[in-house]
Amino acid sequence: MSAIESVLVENRVFPPSEATVKAARISGMDAYNALCQEAEQNFDGFWSRLAQANVVWTKPFTRVLDESNAPFYKWFDDGELNASANCLDKHIGTPTENKVAVIFEADDGTVTKTTYKELLAKVSQFANALKAEGVKKGDRVLVYMPMTLEGVIAMQACARIGATHSVVFGGFSAKALQERIIDAGAVVVVTSNYQMRGGKELPLKAIVDEGLALGGCETIRSVLVFERTATACNMVAGRDKTFAQALAGQSTDCAPVPVNAEHPLFILYTSGSTGKPKGVQHSTGGYLLWTKLTMDWTFDIKDNDVFWCTADIGWITGHSYVA
Repeated sequence: MSAIESVLVENRVFPPSEATVKAARISGMDAYNALCQEAEQNFDGFWSRLAQANVVWTKPFTRVLDESNAPFYKWFDDGELNASANCLDKHIGTPTENKVAVIFEADDGTVTKTTYKELLAKVSQFANALKAEGVKKGDRVLVYMPMTLEGVIAMQACARIGATHSVVFGGFSAKALQERIIDAGAVVVVTSNYQMRGGKELPLKAIVDEGLALGGCETIRSVLVFERTATACNMVAGRDKTFAQALAGQSTDCAPVPVNAEHPLFILYTSGSTGKPKGVQHSTGGYLLWTKLTMDWTFDIKDNDVFWCTADIGWITGHSYVA
């Protein structure tokens, strides 16, 4: 039998073009080394400069890093801001407000485009719907959604009113859902009747019902259901509402709630493959700065670029770079 020659080894190198290198935000090793040197020589000044230049603060911070309770470090902890305002409001009144914020291609190939201005209105309306359900600053909202614009809206709406969201991947089981609801102490579940995969309807709301029926989820007051398809699903009277019902009469204006930089923005859980799922909490200020800088430095995003992220919002990559 002849030996199998591997075709998975690639030794060729494909350097970027000279024009690409020249146009990069960090162009060449000299620029990179200068950045590293600045961080090393003046740590506080380096991060203070970046936080002021890249994040909109409602109350400016005076402390960069609190190391007094290591390893529980605190970043910009006397400053205040709002994540949704940093993603949306800062563009209003600028040419960017009419640029496309999200391009969504549905399972059947239908493409919809939503501008920053349109997205702000949708997020504000859903934020008002959450407030009507009694959700307030500090509450936890569990998002169990397909990859749709509405998933992004739900996350942004939570951030807008200071609620902490926790996205659960739409492929997870009822038991996984129950565990995360209990651990987070969620008060609302945002879900969909179905999700579409390969032309087939896959149930989400039914899995939510099954998870809640397992017990221990008494903190849940409301379940908001996006009607992704026309197929009906079970709706529990007094607890469940469709998006249409929840949004009816709600204003498209909602002032963003300022929160402390260390305020929990979201919780993502580990898969639980080696034991009980563990919630990883991300605070607002440090996370926002990190995502902005990685978009600029790692992906080298420019204003005229279109960025495609294939990750689900239930995982940190999709969470960071889709929404």
